[in-house]
Amino acid sequence: MLFVKMRSWLAKAQTSLLWLLWIIPMAAVVGSSCAFFLWILDVATNTRFAHPWLLYFLPVAGLVVGLVYHYWGKSAEGGNNLILEQIHEPGGGVPRRMAPLILFSTVLTHLFGGSAGREGTAVQMGGSIASGFARFFRLETPHVRILLMTGVAAGFGAVFGTPIAGAVFALEVLAIGKMQYESLIPCLVASVVGDWTCHAWGIAHTQYRINFMGNVVASLHGFHLEGTLLAKVMIAGVIFGLVGALFSEVSHTLHGGFKKFCPYAPFRPVIGGVLVIGLVYALGTREYLGLGVWSPNPNDITILTLFHPGNIHYWAWWWKIVFTAVTLSCGFKGGEVTPLFFIGAGLGNALSGLLGAPTDLFAALGFVAIFAGASNTPLASTIMGIELFGAEHSIYIAVACFLAYLCSGHSGIYLSQRIAVAKTAEDAPPTDLSLRQVREIQSLRRQDILRDLRDRFTSTINQPTEIKSMPHPHKVISKEIGMVRIYLTPKDRRKTSGLRGILGGTPLYRELIKTAKTDGIINAAAHHTHYGYSKGGKLSASNLETLNPDLTMCVELIGQRQQLELFCRRHGDMLHDKVIVYKHLEHWELHDNKIEAHDAPIKELKKEGT
Repeated sequence: MLFVKMRSWLAKAQTSLLWLLWIIPMAAVVGSSCAFFLWILDVATNTRFAHPWLLYFLPVAGLVVGLVYHYWGKSAEGGNNLILEQIHEPGGGVPRRMAPLILFSTVLTHLFGGSAGREGTAVQMGGSIASGFARFFRLETPHVRILLMTGVAAGFGAVFGTPIAGAVFALEVLAIGKMQYESLIPCLVASVVGDWTCHAWGIAHTQYRINFMGNVVASLHGFHLEGTLLAKVMIAGVIFGLVGALFSEVSHTLHGGFKKFCPYAPFRPVIGGVLVIGLVYALGTREYLGLGVWSPNPNDITILTLFHPGNIHYWAWWWKIVFTAVTLSCGFKGGEVTPLFFIGAGLGNALSGLLGAPTDLFAALGFVAIFAGASNTPLASTIMGIELFGAEHSIYIAVACFLAYLCSGHSGIYLSQRIAVAKTAEDAPPTDLSLRQVREIQSLRRQDILRDLRDRFTSTINQPTEIKSMPHPHKVISKEIGMVRIYLTPKDRRKTSGLRGILGGTPLYRELIKTAKTDGIINAAAHHTHYGYSKGGKLSASNLETLNPDLTMCVELIGQRQQLELFCRRHGDMLHDKVIVYKHLEHWELHDNKIEAHDAPIKELKKEGT
C-alpha cells in the first residue's frame, strides 16, 4: 500500500515538474512581451500628447489596421473570443501571428487617438504565445486548454499588476457561474511569474488611493463597515451592473451596424476614425481619447482626477462609452477593460455627488464593479479591487461587484463566454450556450414579437369587423432541442465480424439510423448530396442514374442535447473518424386553443382534488 502511494506521489511530482517546465518560461515570455507593450504604449501616448495633429490621421491608421487584418489576420480577427473558443473546444489553435498583429494594431490605435484599452492586447499575446509553446511541446488537447488559460492569466496579471486577480480571471471568464479548478495552480504560477517578469523590466503600474477615512485606515485590523454607506454602495452596485450591460449592448449593436453599413471590413475603421474626430470637435475636448489614465493637461478628466473629492463630473462616463464603442466596434484594436475602468470611475464619481458618498471610494467601486458586470467575473474583480485599493474596503468592493454581476444579466463583452449556471432561476436561458447564441435567440424572439404586433395591427386595420375579434385557432409552444449532423459517404460500412463482414457489412448510414431508432432519438434521416467534398478530400458529383459512393452525405439526428451526446459516446466505434456538427434548435408544438379552453375546468378540478 505504501509503495502504491509513493508511486502515485512520484507521478504527481513528475507531472508538476513538467508543468513548471512548460509554464515558467512561457509566462516569462508573456511578461516580457507585456513589459515591451506597456513601454511602447507609453511612448505612443506621450507622442500623441506632444503632437496633437496626429489625431487627423486616425482614419488613415484605421485603414492600415483594417487592411492588415483583412489580408493577414485571418482567424486572428477573433481576438479574445477566439482564445475562449479554443479553451472550450481546442481545434485550429490560436495563430502565432495574433501576438505581433494585436501589438502593432493597438499601438497604432493609441498613437493616433483611438479610445481603447490594453487588456485585450495582453490576453491575446498571452494566448498566442501559450499556443506556440503548446505546439513546440506537442501537448495533447487537455494540456493545450490549461496552457492557454495560463497564457491568459500571465497576460492579465502582468498588464495590470494584479497577479491574483489575473489567475482568477483566467478561471472565471470561460463560463458564467462555473470555475475550472484543475487549472488553479498553473494559472496562479503563470500570473505571478508574468507580473514579476514585467516588474523586473522596470515597468511600474499606476497607484490609486482611497483617503476618505484619513488616518482611520491605518488603525483598522480588518475592514471598514458602516450601515448607511453600505446601503449607498448597494444602490450604486445595481447601477454599475446596468451600465456594464449597457456598454456591452452598445458595443455589439454598433459592431453589427458597422458591418451592415459597410460590408468591406478595411473601410469600417476609416468611418470610425472620422466619427471620433467629429466627436472631439463636437465636445471641444480630447480627454476621452486613449486610455484616459492620465493627461499632461491638469484640467482634463482622467481616471486619476475622478478619484479627487470635490471634482464631480456627471457625464464623463457616458462620453467614454460613446468614444470607446465607436473606436472598437468599427475595427480598431485594443481592449475594453481600461475604458471600463474610466467609465466605472466616472459613474462612481457622479453617483457620489448624487448620493452624498465619498468620491474616491465610489470611483474605486465603479472602477472594478462595472468590469465585474461587463465581463461576468465578480470574484476576479473583487480580488483586483482588494489588490489595488486595500483590504479595508473589501466589504464595499465585494457588494458592489457581486450586485453589478447579478444586475448585468446574461450579457457581456466576451461573446464566446458560455453560460454554465444561470444568474437567476427566472427567465434563465439554456445552459452551455455562448453569449453570442443567447443574443441571437433574444434577437429572434424580439423579431417574433414585433412581427406578431405588426400582424395584429395589420389585421385590425384590414380585416372586416366580424373577423377582428376572432383569435387564431392554435398556439405555438417552443421547447429547446438539438440537432447532430454526421458527415460520411454512402460506401462507408460498419465493421462487423463473420460472413456479413466478409461481404462488406451494412451501410453505415443505415446502421446509424437503426441504432438511433433503438436509442429513442426523436428524428433520424439520411440526406444524399449532389456535389461537394468532406474532410478536405476531392470534389465529387452524382448523376441521375447512379449514386456516387464517394460523395458526401449526412445523417441528421434530432433530440435532446444529453440524448444526442450519449448517442455519440455510446457509438463512438462508428463515429470516431467522422465530422460531427451539433446545432441548437427550437422544437415547436401546436396546441388547439379550443381544446385547452374546454379542458381547463377539468384540470382545475383535478388540482383541487374534486
